[in-house]
Amino acid sequence: MDSSNLGSLPEEGSEEEPQPTQTKPASAFSSIPHRPPSQTSLQKYAPLEWSAYFDQEDDVCIPDSNDVFHVYMAGTEGPVVFCLHGGGYSGLSFALAASKIKEKARVVAMDLRGHGKSSTENELDLSIETLCNDVLAVLKKMYGDSPPAIVLVGHSMGGSVAVHLAAKKVLSSLCGLVVVDVVEGTAMASLIHMQKILSSRMQHFSTLEKAIEWSVKGGSLRNIESARVSIPSTLKYDDSKECYTYRTRLEKTEEYWRGWYEGLSDKFLSSPIPKLLLLAGTDRLDRSLTIGQMQGKFQMVVVRHSGHAIQEDEPDEFANLIVNFISRNRIGPKGVEIPGLLRASKPQS
Repeated sequence: MDSSNLGSLPEEGSEEEPQPTQTKPASAFSSIPHRPPSQTSLQKYAPLEWSAYFDQEDDVCIPDSNDVFHVYMAGTEGPVVFCLHGGGYSGLSFALAASKIKEKARVVAMDLRGHGKSSTENELDLSIETLCNDVLAVLKKMYGDSPPAIVLVGHSMGGSVAVHLAAKKVLSSLCGLVVVDVVEGTAMASLIHMQKILSSRMQHFSTLEKAIEWSVKGGSLRNIESARVSIPSTLKYDDSKECYTYRTRLEKTEEYWRGWYEGLSDKFLSSPIPKLLLLAGTDRLDRSLTIGQMQGKFQMVVVRHSGHAIQEDEPDEFANLIVNFISRNRIGPKGVEIPGLLRASKPQS
């Protein structure tokens, strides 16, 4: 969406009704009263509660530190779909998708360091090593030494964390890897523009409704319902300026950006677990991944009509892709289930 046209976008219900040519209306119903656009806007962009999508939230306190990570959880059965959001987002980025995935699997969406409701000693340390250690610490605290089968799902920055974790081979129960719209070549090329992109965003919002409206009309999110759930968690209220501003200070973490994406394609391809790459456009594929995809090393799906945040823009399709990935690779609550072994007496079809 071209941001230069944003000022001309009409509010829903704000367009003037055509005036009848006759001086006297034929009936009392031929002229519709004009609705104030501000009221419509407030209703259309009002924040929504996480509890309509997730079943519970919790704080995970990491031993021997002051770090507390916030998680949202949904579902009671099946493997754990552990979701890692992108830079500047939050765990609620997966809210709408989680409400569908939880019918077939458990979902855990974590607020990473410096994001959402998580609280850490160093909010600006977004190095890939620290982010990976944070996720491992949360998994250890939640599941101890007997974790269930885990499918790591990561969007953008969170996708790089998921890939690095898979490459480390330290998660014994890791059964699947889903990377959402992040490719090394495209990401590395875009780093030189990141500061300009961050500084060109609207920085202050008088209300949460205004922030939600801006995110949708500005094109960063295309699904109003998802924006109403996720955007409030990406903001904080600034008492001195009496407005909302960004919770995460991404512009101060530039020293870590290159580390997120360097060598990402080779790490992704070398992970021996089932892999799924979801993209918003085929132009994002780099050479290594193009070759790997032709060799059948991973499954790739291009999600049409979506922007960068596929899980928010197309949550139903996203949820179906995750559930189908789990089913296709026979990932059960404790790992990969082999039907032949579980039902040995049953004749092969």
